Order: sequence, then C-alpha cells, then structure tokens
Amino acid sequence: MSAILRGGRNRPSRGVVVRIGVVALLAVLIAIVAVLIVPMEAHAAPIDPTPPVDPTAPDDGLSIDINGPNGEPSSAIITLVGITLLSVAPALLLMMTSFTKIFVVLAMVRNALGLPSIPPNQVLAGLALFLSLFIMAPVLGDINEQAVQPYLNGETTVTEAIDVASGPLRTFMLANTREEDLALLTRVSGAENPETPEDVDMLTLIPSFMISELRAAFIIGFVIFVPFLVIDLVVSSALMSMGMMMLPPVMISLPFKILLFVLVDGWALIITSLVSSYHGGG
Repeated sequence: MSAILRGGRNRPSRGVVVRIGVVALLAVLIAIVAVLIVPMEAHAAPIDPTPPVDPTAPDDGLSIDINGPNGEPSSAIITLVGITLLSVAPALLLMMTSFTKIFVVLAMVRNALGLPSIPPNQVLAGLALFLSLFIMAPVLGDINEQAVQPYLNGETTVTEAIDVASGPLRTFMLANTREEDLALLTRVSGAENPETPEDVDMLTLIPSFMISELRAAFIIGFVIFVPFLVIDLVVSSALMSMGMMMLPPVMISLPFKILLFVLVDGWALIITSLVSSYHGGG
C-alpha cells in the first residue's frame, strides 16, 4: 500500500502536463515565425535610389498616335470606325443617297394601285436599298479608291480621308440638286451666295439635296397617279349609270388597274425612270 502511494506521488500532475504543452506550442509558433521572417528580410533588401532627372518641357497640345508601327491604322481603330459608321449609316442613307426618292416613289405606286399593304414596307425598303446601291456604285467606288484604301494603307490620316471621301458625295449631290433649293437654304441661313459649287457648305447642300429629291419624287408620283385616277373615274361613272351606287368602285377598278400596270410593265418603267433620273451616279 505504501508502495502504491509512493508511486502516485512520483507521477506528474495535470498542471505540469499543461505547462509542457503550452511551452511546446510556443516553440512551434516561434519556429514558424522565424521561417516566415527570414525570406521577407531577404526580399526587403535595400535598393539604390534612382538619380533625379530634369523635368521636360510640356508639349503644345495632346497628341495620340492611333497608327501602328508601319503607319497603318490598328485593327482596334478600324473596328471602332466601322461601328461608328454603322451607327450613322441610316442617317447617311436617308440624307445623302437616292434611297428617299426611290422609296417615296414606290410607296406612291402602291397607293395608286389601291393596295395599302402590298407589297409590304420591307419589300419596298429592300428594293429601294439595292437600287440605291446600284445608282451609288460609281460614287462608292471612288470613295473606296480615293479615301478608304489610302487610309487603310497608312498613306493618309482620318481627317484627310474624310475630306477626300466628301468629294464624290458632293459631286453627286450637286449634280442632282436644283439651284433654287440651294438659293433657298442659303437665303434662309443668311449666308452669302457661293461663287463656285465647291464653296457650297455641306450643311446647306444636304437639306437642299433632300428637298430636290422629295420634289422629284412627288412629280413622278403625280404622273403615276393620273392613269389610275382615270380608271377610277370611268368605273365610278359606269356604276352610277347602272344604278349600282352601293357597290364600292375600288372592288371593280382594282383588277383593271393591276391589269394595266402589268401590261405596260410598270415596275420596269418606274425603275428605269428612277435610275435614269440621276446624274453622276449609275
């Protein structure tokens, strides 16, 4: 019994075990911190300071070089210009090409026939678009040859390319704009009369060109309406003479108008007249 008691006295107590564990944990933490500090101290070696330089004189203005090392514009700039042109393409198509005149004439032909939705607007717009491309093909070819390709080859800047590209468009619009419309816009703006066609401002030329296009479209539309109006009058008179006043004349005159339009090959006549009415184009 006394031996067992002596053995219990020699066994370490619980507090001693805890203190030994805490000391071991602190030793491990100190070892980890030492391992981490040594690379940081080695990495934080002092660096010699760079000598100061003299300040440079400021430039006269801000200049950004958007061309590549060989002088050609970068692909990012070409993409940006393309997206910009796509965003303003509808306005350019309506104001500076033959699209407006062709679309108005085709819409008047549809109304003269008495067919408010045949052909639909999508068909008329598509036909007007491709007819405009056909008429403007020489102008677009000159723009591509004189402005676009030199710019892509790095031979000209953006400003020079825009100035050169406006030349063929100016020639086309001047050839299809009445002098009376130019004088009207010049008088309204309060500017002096230009001495030569090259002196006409684009802000004056573009609305003058549109007014001339609308005037020509309404003249062509009036000529188209006359024969169909005669058919309507003849059919209305015949129905009234027969006492059939309750029958709509449109139901009787529509087949005759379509027959007349097909017999005279109306679409070919209208398209031929539209294309031949332009000077400086196709």
